[in-house]
Amino acid sequence: MDSRCTAELAPRLAPGGDARAFVIDAPDRSMAACALGLIHRVLPAPSYPWGLAGRVHVVATRPDARRRGYARAVVRALLDELRTEHVTLFELHASQEAAPLYREFGFADSPALMRMTHLEQPGGRLR
Repeated sequence: MDSRCTAELAPRLAPGGDARAFVIDAPDRSMAACALGLIHRVLPAPSYPWGLAGRVHVVATRPDARRRGYARAVVRALLDELRTEHVTLFELHASQEAAPLYREFGFADSPALMRMTHLEQPGGRLR
């Protein structure tokens, strides 16, 4: 993991932070699968009255641990946890391979989603 990511994520996973993670250990005590979600505030609306949204940031399963239900288990645990924290708006970006799993949980495709990545800092310098 990139050291910038580690430095950013560690405090966010601590109590009071905005990140939630669920992990399934492999028999050798390495990670077999994980799901990481980030909670962020949005303006309250009828569909999200507490003004909390959750982004499923990462779901990963080690190749030799696939087809055992691990991804489903960590995603279910993550979504259940976020619901207990009053998150009612959920979002993610899905690969074509993973999309059927997320649809099982109730996620739907959105033709309205647009993205942009801008790497220049003010003044024209790249980060």
